[in-house]
Amino acid sequence: MNEEGYEGGFTESEVCKIFGSIQQNFSGWAHSFAPNAISAKDPSAVAEFEDSLLRMKAEVVLSVAKTVFLSDLRWVLPRVRVPRCTIIQTRKDPVVPVNVSFYINKNLGTPSKVKILEIQGHFPQLTAYPLLLQVLKDSLSLK
Repeated sequence: MNEEGYEGGFTESEVCKIFGSIQQNFSGWAHSFAPNAISAKDPSAVAEFEDSLLRMKAEVVLSVAKTVFLSDLRWVLPRVRVPRCTIIQTRKDPVVPVNVSFYINKNLGTPSKVKILEIQGHFPQLTAYPLLLQVLKDSLSLK
């Protein structure tokens, strides 16, 4: 969530609207959120994601949404120590702005790199999995 000096992607009022939409009209929220999150002209990926949302109970989705949007673990970043870290981000993610990846990269307690996928959407595993797989292989030094 946005706050002074940090752009997390949503204002507090936008987050409250999301919570309200999930509570008041879950299926309508899922129907509008899925194509926005996928951000690709890929009807099968949108349908797959929307169907997976609708298989969940609204209360569960609301609980997950609250956990995601209201948790702030930036204070943990300097404590993270891993030998190699690649932060993977899509260029146009409607949920997490690109600057979040660079914030993580700057504040992580270990050397890391950011790899920007030149695609849209929050779920490259649904819309560009060959590209994501190649980045993962390169990051892990796999052939």
